[in-house]
This record gives sequence, C-alpha cells and structure tokens, in this order.
Amino acid sequence: MFDTVLVANRGEIAVRVIRACRDLGLRSVAVYSEADRGAFHTRLADRSVEIGASPASQSYLNLERLVDAARESGAQALHPGYGFLSESPRLARACAENGITLIGPPADAMAAMGDKVTARGLMQRAGVPVVPGTDAISDPGEAMAAAREIGYPILVKASAGGGGIGMRAARDEEELRYAITACSDAAARSFGDPRVFLEHLVEEPRHIEVQVLADGHGETIHLGERECSIQRRHQKLLEECPSTAVTAEMRERMGAAAVRAAKAVGYQNAGTVEFIESRGSFYFLEMNTRLQVEHPVTELTTGLDLVEAQLRIALGERLPLRQEEVTWEGWSIECRVNAEDPWQDFLPTPGRVTTYHEPSGPGVRVDSSLAGPGVVSPFYDPMVAKLVVHGATRDQAAARARRALHEYWIGGITTNIPYHAVLLEDPDFLAGRLTTEFIPTHPDLLARARDWQAAQAEAMRGFGADRRRLAAMAAAVAAAGG
Repeated sequence: MFDTVLVANRGEIAVRVIRACRDLGLRSVAVYSEADRGAFHTRLADRSVEIGASPASQSYLNLERLVDAARESGAQALHPGYGFLSESPRLARACAENGITLIGPPADAMAAMGDKVTARGLMQRAGVPVVPGTDAISDPGEAMAAAREIGYPILVKASAGGGGIGMRAARDEEELRYAITACSDAAARSFGDPRVFLEHLVEEPRHIEVQVLADGHGETIHLGERECSIQRRHQKLLEECPSTAVTAEMRERMGAAAVRAAKAVGYQNAGTVEFIESRGSFYFLEMNTRLQVEHPVTELTTGLDLVEAQLRIALGERLPLRQEEVTWEGWSIECRVNAEDPWQDFLPTPGRVTTYHEPSGPGVRVDSSLAGPGVVSPFYDPMVAKLVVHGATRDQAAARARRALHEYWIGGITTNIPYHAVLLEDPDFLAGRLTTEFIPTHPDLLARARDWQAAQAEAMRGFGADRRRLAAMAAAVAAAGG
C-alpha cells in the first residue's frame, strides 16, 4: 500500500500523473531539474524536489538521485511516466531494493521486451506472428547469406533500439553492408549495444499498437488498437483510435496476440504491444513496457482512465472489467504539438513562449506542459502538449481537431500546428489511406502548411498585444488601489 507517489518525470506526463493521484486522494511529489524550476508540474504537486542540473543525465536519468528523492520525501511509490528511465530494469530493481512500489511492470518483463532479439524469440514461442528475420548478427558474410534467405528488401535494426534509432532499409547487398555498419555504430552510441538483426522489410506498412492492462491476480485484457502510422523519422506525430485498417475480427486476433505477448513475460500494469500491419496481415514489432504518449485516445474511446488503472493495479486491485466488458465508442485523434519546424525537417525549435492560448469546446482535451507563457527547454523532448479530440465518427473527430488547431495559439516559437492542420484536410488521410511513409510521400503538405500558418497568424493578429494591454491595465488598477 502507498499514499504518496514520486513522479519521476517532467512536462505534460508529470502533470497527467499528478492529476490522477489527486483524483484518487494520493499525495504527489514532483521532481525537477534546474531548467524546470517553477515548471507547471512542480506547482501542481503536493511537494517538489530538485534533483540536479539541466542535462537529463544529471537529473531525470540520475537513478540514485530519484531514489534518494523518493526516500527524502516519504514517497512509497514511483511513477516513471514515459521516456527517461520508464523502461529501465535498473529502475525497477532499485525500487524493489529500496521498498518503493514501481508503478509499472516487473524488471524481468522490462528486460525481456527491451532486447528485440530476445523478444522475437519469446513471441515466436508464444504463437505471436513475427516478421521473418534473424537473431543478433555481426558477421557481414553471415548477414549476406541470411538476407538472401529472408529475401530483399531488408530492414536492419538495433537489438536494443527504439525511437527509430539504429534502423535502415537495404534493397541489395551493397546497401546492406552500409546499413549494418551505420546501424551498429548508431546503436553503440545511443544504447551502448552495437548488436543488430535483420528482418524482411514489410511493404506499405502501417504501425498499429494494442493497449494491454494486466493486474497482479493473473488477469490480462486488451483495450483495442491505436493507429500510429503518421510518423517523421520513425517517430509518431499523430495517432488515432480505432484504426481504419482494423476490422472487428482483426481486432480480436490482434488483441489476443497482444495478451499472449504480455502473459509470455509475466507482465503487470499498463503496456503496449506494437505491430506492423500490411494488407490484412500483422507482425509483432516490439512491446513498450510503460504508458504510451498516445494513451489518451484509448481513454476517450473506452472511457477508462489508464493512469488511474496503473495506480490501482500497483495498489493490488483487480482489473476494473473483464475482456467481454470492454467497449469502444466513437473516434479519437491525438496531435502531438511540438516545438519544431516542419519546413526544416521537423528540427526542434526550443525557446520562450510569449503567448499561449489553448482551444476548448465539445470533444476537445489538451494535455500540456504549459499553463501559459513559459519556456520550451533545449535540454528535453520538444513536445509542448497533446491535443486530443473525440467525436462520434472519424469525420467528426477530424473536423473537431481542425477547429481546435485553428484556436490553438502559441506565440514566440515555431510549432508543427500548421502541419497538423493541413494533414487533417488531406484527402488521403481523410480516406484512411495511411502508411508509415505518409509524410515523405506527401511533400505538398509543407507548402499548404505555410499558407495555413499565414492565415492563422492574420486571424490571431494582435492577440498577444491585447493580452499584454489587458494585463498592464489590470496591474495599473491594482497599483492605484482601484
């Protein structure tokens, strides 16, 4: 049992977890780096603890300092959010050694799914479909022979990879030699593990994932799928629930495979099993042993609070419902609102936000790291917020997203809001014709986004100045005692 939770993260996910704690009557402890002093999440929590300098390696990735913060604050539980140490078996073991309840899966489950080669073998034995491929491989000659047997095109992947790092396609032996070297070098730099493996490259793929929940009483259920095919540099930009590619029959098969995958590693808490889908067939990709950024779209279509479910599972409670009781209503879309420049290959654009206005209205939810003007730090991921909408149909959800994006005003930095807006107007997107190559195969979106940006700027002209004038007037009245 616990009554105080240390939130070992920052930004909008820290805000999200703190709110769930408050709903359940639990105390929350925020942690922050020097760069995050006074950040929104630190003001919402019951208590805040500084854990180090601005670089993540000296703060949010400092395992010892996080454990010390939990002990010092009296927190008996720790929620890692996503990113940083959320999928670290070391964190899970450190929590166990110090009598802290980790709101997440056991260390062994993290370790098993964290190594892609190990995970492939486990999934094959559990009867989960996997893409034809190899175990970890380092000898180029062996790789060439394996590629000929698997069949080109080949995808080279880092064994310990994630986020698209250490991943390259090859369509012949010359490309394969280069891809192996490049992926191995990238994997060694990013993960400290140079091992790579080969898979057959699935053509026209869609990235579809299934949300699972597992309690400590042997029960595991799935909550349906999320479509995550809209990506840049193998990183998700827009997600939706459900997917236009998944029928009720396929949802049942994919859900059953996801449940088998979770049970194969003794999984507990919330997790996501990711699949590659093409032309009605699907294959295991990886399992994310944590809460996903895009969890809100599942919440809005199922009516379940996934963070609350995480906390209740960690408290020893049973799942709130059985598989046959899970239902889905309507359609939900999430736009990741990032400080990045779509016209410069989506490069991050950190800086000071001078004006900030969130949209609202029917079917609109915003999970944000900001409550007003503030700073998007160069030290961390550039995501500012998640705009999530829900409608009775996909068309209504898309219309609500377009309306909300028009109202979303972030001044002082460049964001990807204009790109989302034109993406949601694109005929191929509206028809559900999606693959993971959607963005590179639709270069016209960039010019249209520039036009949309100019139109929104004209509509919002003077918005920031008006707010500053009102603030100055209010300050003058207060100073005069009026």
